[in-house]
Amino acid sequence: MGKVYPEIDARLRDFIQAQPMFFVATAPSGPDGHVNLSPKGMTGTFSILGPDRVAYLDYLGSGAETLAHLRQNGRITIMFCAFDGPPKVLRLHGRGDAALVDDPRCAALLDAFPDAPDLHALRSVITVEVERVSDSCGFAVPLMRYQGDRDLLIQAHSRRGPTELFEYRASRNSTSIDGLPVLS
Repeated sequence: MGKVYPEIDARLRDFIQAQPMFFVATAPSGPDGHVNLSPKGMTGTFSILGPDRVAYLDYLGSGAETLAHLRQNGRITIMFCAFDGPPKVLRLHGRGDAALVDDPRCAALLDAFPDAPDLHALRSVITVEVERVSDSCGFAVPLMRYQGDRDLLIQAHSRRGPTELFEYRASRNSTSIDGLPVLS
């Protein structure tokens, strides 16, 4: 049986910081639409802002489901799995918000990411007000070895200038797969 915690304490902080990967889940409101689950990684892209607040760097990608869902209803869950060491799964349930790169809040939040990779293709900083912290066993999670971060996302976008990044966002990140608006 899992445990519910009142907040992200020092032990949970250590666990989170030791994980090279996390997953983000969101869904549109109502019974229709696609639930989205995205793997995230890259060292320096996740930050614990307080006992009930976290943030992560959101880079341009092939879709923007998380942004659309957050804009619509704010619901988000972040999950960490131990792929080595003792088996554990930790979930942070909460309400998320996106500070897009042209939002002054984004620049202020970047101070929380001193070891961030190149920010050239940063789309937003996602903050989450954590409402529930819970763990469960990770007995079925496979044991895997971390070999390092992939740099392909950074490399792919480093070849694009500001105009090309804008065009990429406009063509691939303006609506979700369900037609929800992403960017205002």
